[in-house]
Amino acid sequence: MSTASTEGDGRLHRRLLPVAGGCLAAAAGALIAVGCFLGLYVRPTSDDWCAAWKSRDLGVLGITHDFYTTQNGRITNAFLSGIVYGDGFAGVKILPTVIVVAFTAGLVLLGIQLFRQLGRTPRVLLLVAGALAVQALVYFGGTRTYQVLLWAPATISHTLPSVIGVWALLLAVWTVRQPRAGIRACGFAAAFLIGFAIGTLSESFALVSGLLAGVLALLTLPPFKLARTWHPFTWCLLWCAGVVCGLTVLYTSPGARWRRAQQPARESMLSAGELRGTYEDWLRMWDSVTGQGAYLGAAAVGILLGLAAGIGAAAPGKRAAGRAAPRGMLVALLLLPVPVVVLGSFAVVLGLRSGYGPTGWTYARTWTNYLVPMELALCVYGVLLGVWARRFLARRGTAAMAVPAGVVAATALALASLAVLVPNVKQLTTATVTRAVAWDAQNSRIRTEAAAGATDLGYRPMHIGSLAEPFYTSDYRRDWVAACISDWYGIERISPRCRGARVRPVHGRPSALRCFPSALAGLGRPHGTGRSGLIRQDPKETA
Repeated sequence: MSTASTEGDGRLHRRLLPVAGGCLAAAAGALIAVGCFLGLYVRPTSDDWCAAWKSRDLGVLGITHDFYTTQNGRITNAFLSGIVYGDGFAGVKILPTVIVVAFTAGLVLLGIQLFRQLGRTPRVLLLVAGALAVQALVYFGGTRTYQVLLWAPATISHTLPSVIGVWALLLAVWTVRQPRAGIRACGFAAAFLIGFAIGTLSESFALVSGLLAGVLALLTLPPFKLARTWHPFTWCLLWCAGVVCGLTVLYTSPGARWRRAQQPARESMLSAGELRGTYEDWLRMWDSVTGQGAYLGAAAVGILLGLAAGIGAAAPGKRAAGRAAPRGMLVALLLLPVPVVVLGSFAVVLGLRSGYGPTGWTYARTWTNYLVPMELALCVYGVLLGVWARRFLARRGTAAMAVPAGVVAATALALASLAVLVPNVKQLTTATVTRAVAWDAQNSRIRTEAAAGATDLGYRPMHIGSLAEPFYTSDYRRDWVAACISDWYGIERISPRCRGARVRPVHGRPSALRCFPSALAGLGRPHGTGRSGLIRQDPKETA
């Protein structure tokens, strides 16, 4: 590298990169900070009520047993729910912040490992900015922003598993590099236990992570010379074994058997008709995902990181000491995300169609299980492209001018992708805060009336995030949300209420109730309220 080029790199490092990283970190951090702050305004809805009263009355082990015997068999999910709801609704308010902090730390550490594999010194500011930007795209880029970050039942089932997966990947890297057999054995045991926990936490993520680990296990067999030892293969194999054992426990649980018994009889999910329907649902889902161009911002973030990583000399002795992965492993890791995302997303849709029928693919919160790998893969591809571009331009002698231009362009594209999310965040903020104020007033009234001895209290549904609220069905015996609310408040039942009076069906339709003021209209549209404050009592999604 010429002296002029080296001086240009120094000026770029001192001036442009800190500015680019600071702008990206500030923009992404502001969006993430709003999401964490909104956690303070989260109020219970749908499954929150059931998890809350069971955690309070049964305890952590009691709700775990209840999930295994009567609900769905997700014992790890129930255990975590018991912890989150153990102190009422305080846990759900801090859960978004806990997820963000853990996810950010894990992604930064993973980025450090990636750059070390490339033989480059990582830039922490840019890694933090990139981690925040990728999270902002995941949380606010989809159609169910409230559910992905703020609604605890969904975050426990579909967002938290990705966080666990990132830290499990770091554990795998640490384990396979350990020279001491005893420490490696502990890491291998942890792989099986974490895999088992994932299998009883989220079926969707279990399928995606199992597919990733299974393919990686085959690629890292020592005869293929992509790995120098059997350690990566062993770790992946134990992860897959843990996932399979967890899914087996879940599938054979009394709760899962009861849940399957409630579903109407249909063809086998492996039949030609069901596979055709699954394929059509899969195309619809990807049509929705590809319609959100902001997701490509992850690639722009990666290009920025790659251009920055290509500046300066490689860390001394990194490659000579054998710290970098073999070239074949890097090629395998480069190609691996494509089949994992494609096949993993199909497996997710197949499971949703099996459990919820033809409309199962619309449960967009489950998409997080493959969107996170997709976003991380786009970011890694961007990093490799940026590193390659920096070296290519350096050989041509045009790096001094082209690299700064590339840094500015990549930063602008990343910021533009974040700007697209602002309307979603604004709408989420308005809906969440408005609902919290109205909910607090209603909660105070209900507790006052319950303390006075009332057993049948009026309740005003407040929809948000396309989630279930009471009175979604005219048959009160089937209204599980109303039953859980009654159990939480310790009363016999709740009844529809509007501004202090019982309500009647609108135009003879028991499914439409004139309820709360138009100031709250719009919460949870299109399944929420209409312009006149009408609640459309459509069946809602459940966790």
